[in-house]
Parts: sequence; C-alpha cells; structure tokens
Amino acid sequence: MITVLLVDDHLVVRSGLRALLSTQPDVEVVAEASSGEDGVTAALEHGPDVVLMDLSMGPGIDGIEAIRRIRAARPTQAVLVFTTYDSDADIVRAVDAGAMGYLLKDAAPDEIFTAVRGASRGQSHMSAPVASRLFQQMRNPDEALTPREAELLTLLTEGLSNKELGRKLFISEATVKSHLAHIYAKLGVDSRAAAIAKALRREGTR
Repeated sequence: MITVLLVDDHLVVRSGLRALLSTQPDVEVVAEASSGEDGVTAALEHGPDVVLMDLSMGPGIDGIEAIRRIRAARPTQAVLVFTTYDSDADIVRAVDAGAMGYLLKDAAPDEIFTAVRGASRGQSHMSAPVASRLFQQMRNPDEALTPREAELLTLLTEGLSNKELGRKLFISEATVKSHLAHIYAKLGVDSRAAAIAKALRREGTR
C-alpha cells in the first residue's frame, strides 16, 4: 500500500484529492495538513511514502520551505509538488528544495496516479507543459547534449524506469544507463530530478 500525505490550504483540493486517490486499491491517504508547518509535522509523524505539496499556502512557510525541512529530516522522503504555479523559477526552486516531481492541478487523474506510484519507487515526474518546455530547451543547437540524449532527458519527466525508457526508444537498458551517465556528466548533476532542474535553469538564463 502506498501511503500519501496531502498538504494544501484549500479543503476542497484536499477533499478532491482524497476522493480521487481512494479509487485506487494500492493508495491510501493517511493524513492531511493545511499549512507548510503542519505539513512538516505530519510528514515526520506519519512517514508517508509520498507527500503531495502545494507551493502557496498563505501565512507561514511556503511549500518550498516545507519541502526543504521535510527533506532535511527525512532525506529519502518522496515529495510531489501539486500546484497551479508553473513558472520555470517555481519548478527549479521546488526541485532544488528536494521535490521529486511537479504536477499541475489540472493534471488528469491517470497522470496523478502514475506520478504517485512513480514517486513511491523513487521516480521523477513532470506535468506535460513542463516537459514540453524542457524539450524545446534541449533542442537548442548550442546544447552539449546529443539529439538522443535530449530526447532521453525529456522522457525522464514521465517518470519511466530505465527498462521502460529502453522499450520506448528501442534501445537496451544498458544503453539507457550509458546515455544517462553522459547526460549527468555534461550537466554536472547526479540525479534525474537535478538534470531536469538544470535544463530548466539554463532556459531561464537565456
């Protein structure tokens, strides 16, 4: 069973998410919080597999700071941002704070389910609009990445495993690992989430 903590200052959002996730037999919402501070407390108390975190929650600490505090106390905690904010700056700040993925609140139910399950396995996920901007950025001719590496980096936002990436690109899992190693080396990072954030950060400085 995948346990989930919902952190959002709007009751209607939390209620809607709880109802949606309750339709999945392998997912259970174990707690809710309406502020960043309460979210940190609930995460440490319940130790959920996945935290769904809003970014803006009124007075007190925001979602970014809440993510940072949760990850400082629980370095392996999977946190997915669930928000209406989709600027590159917001995304980069969230990933830098330790978020594993970034979902927009207009995401389809299946995308939310996929992201939650992926996060519980340590996989990153970015909503389609974010992935689209990343793809355009990585197609720039002055990028150090090869076309195949740029394509692979874009696919990372879908939260696919190495095996799934290989099937999608018709290459072996070993080749996927080799491409990822080259991508990480070129971008100076050591994880999927960091690679995505680095690509978006480059876009923001152009």
